[in-house]
Amino acid sequence: MNIAHELITMCVGAFAGGVGALLGLGGGVMLVPFLNKGLGLTMDQATGISVVTIIATSSAASAAKGRLQFVNLRLGMVLEVFTTTGGVFGLWLFGKAQDRLKEQLFAVTLVAIALVVISRLDKRNVIKDPHMDVGLLGGRFEEAESGGVVAYRVRRPIVAFAASFVAGIVSNFGLGGGIVKVPALNTWCGVPIRAAAATSALMLAATALIVAADRFAHGQIIPELAAAAVLGVLLGSQAGIAIQHRTKAKTHKLVLVALLLIVAAIYFLGIGK
Repeated sequence: MNIAHELITMCVGAFAGGVGALLGLGGGVMLVPFLNKGLGLTMDQATGISVVTIIATSSAASAAKGRLQFVNLRLGMVLEVFTTTGGVFGLWLFGKAQDRLKEQLFAVTLVAIALVVISRLDKRNVIKDPHMDVGLLGGRFEEAESGGVVAYRVRRPIVAFAASFVAGIVSNFGLGGGIVKVPALNTWCGVPIRAAAATSALMLAATALIVAADRFAHGQIIPELAAAAVLGVLLGSQAGIAIQHRTKAKTHKLVLVALLLIVAAIYFLGIGK
C-alpha cells in the first residue's frame, strides 16, 4: 500500500460514508468491493477495514443535529440483542467459508435485499395522526414531506427480531447490519425509511465492534487504509445527513436498489482482481 492507495481509499470512503449515513447502511456496500476488487485485498481484510469505518459512520450519523428525532431508541435496543447474537454466530460461520463463497454469498444477499425494497417502493408507512397509540415499539417524528408530526406502529415484531439476527450474520461481510434491517423494518414491519435508517445507524457500531475485534486479533486490518477510510467516511457522512433532509423517501430507496444491484453484478461477473 502507498500514499496513492490511501488517498483513493479516503475518497471512496467519503462517498461510502455519504451514502451510508443517508441510508443507514454503514457504507460497506461500496467500500468492500473497492478494497477487494480494486486494491486486491482479501475479503477478510476488506471487511475488516469496512467494519472499522462503520463504527465511525454510526457515531457521526447518530449524533448529527436533527437525526436523533428519527431514532427509535427502545426499538433499537431490543433489536440489538438479536443482532449481536447473530454477529457472534456469523464470526464462526464466516471463518469456515472460502473467499469465493464469501463473495457469492455477498452478491446474493445484495440482490435479495434489492428485490425486497423494490416490492415496497411506494409504501411509506407513516400515519398522519400524531396522537395515535404507537404501542411499545412504535414512534413519532416530524417530517417535512408530510407537513407535520407523523406516527407509526411496529408490525410483525418476530420478523424484526429474525431480520436483526440475520443482520448480525451479514455484518461479517463488512456491510453493517443495516443493509438487512433497514429494508426489513421498512418493508415488513411498518417502520418509515427515515426512522429505520436512523435507528439502524445508531445500532451499527455495537455489532461492528464484535467483527472489528475479531479481524484485528487475526491481523486482518491494515491500519493505514483503515485510517484513510475512516477520515473519508466521517467527512462524507455529514453530506449524507444533509442530503437526507432534502430528498424524498422514494429517492432513498431507488438509490439503495441501484447500488445493491451494481455491486452484486460486479461480484457475479467476477469483475476486478
